[in-house]
Amino acid sequence: MIRIVLLAGLGWLSLASASAGDPGTHVRSVDPLTVQDDDFARHRDPAEWKGLKVSRIEFREERAAWRLWRIANVRRRAGPLWFVPHDNENAGFEAGLAAVRKYGGTLIAVDAGVANDGIRMNQAVDYGRPIDPNRNFDGALPGYARRILADLEPGMPVIALHTNARGFDTGESRCNQSDPLGQGVISIRYCDDVLTPSPSQGRAWPWDDDDTVAFATYRPKQSPSTAFCRDRMVAADFNVVQERVVASDGSLSNYAVLHGLKYLNFETLDRGDDAEGLSEGRRRLLHIIDRALALCAPKVKPRA
Repeated sequence: MIRIVLLAGLGWLSLASASAGDPGTHVRSVDPLTVQDDDFARHRDPAEWKGLKVSRIEFREERAAWRLWRIANVRRRAGPLWFVPHDNENAGFEAGLAAVRKYGGTLIAVDAGVANDGIRMNQAVDYGRPIDPNRNFDGALPGYARRILADLEPGMPVIALHTNARGFDTGESRCNQSDPLGQGVISIRYCDDVLTPSPSQGRAWPWDDDDTVAFATYRPKQSPSTAFCRDRMVAADFNVVQERVVASDGSLSNYAVLHGLKYLNFETLDRGDDAEGLSEGRRRLLHIIDRALALCAPKVKPRA
């Protein structure tokens, strides 16, 4: 047990060694009221940025150019590391911005605008296919993970925020194959050899929606109960997708469990980018964040 703890600590130190002084990284402070980006354009009220410092981080690794937005709560630096990997999942950014104000820490959001703004994939590549920012946590590309996780405080969780399409690909699922055909695998009704659902029994809001889920990742030869906060989320009647990680698929959820990081991933249905749709997505994610932090990281307190 002592050896495992030491290894996890050393792993964290190696991640945290990627600082703003990294010669391959270009960091510039920016005024969020003037940033030409769709996420920032929705937030032109100076009051929203009080106490926050925003930086643009740019670097290249292998065949890709990357741009990240770093939004740090300068009054409460000791907080979670919030992560929004997909530039088109706007309710995730909305919730992340509200959460870093409320709970402190740092928000890292991937900006696809190096090539095109507000899209899912990074198209700023020298050759080959565009890159999914949540499939680039690869041991062969260590710089990406180091830069994403550089602000992670010891003992604090990483909290990823996503939105997703309705339903799931019934052809890939081992259960509920008669459901209406959807996309992907993000649903509490989807299951396969890797993903096992533990659905909410009461179906109270926000778990009334099959596409609103929390992920709990664990390693093979272990039980789902070993996943960070899994048992507490199940007991609190969350929709919990239990993910068995055999070999990394390049996602942060897989990377985190293989490196001993405390990791939470919350997803909700993409309800559109109008004011009503963004508001509902943000409300659902923030409700989950509030409840999960109280259960899983009670030392992280909301601002007074």
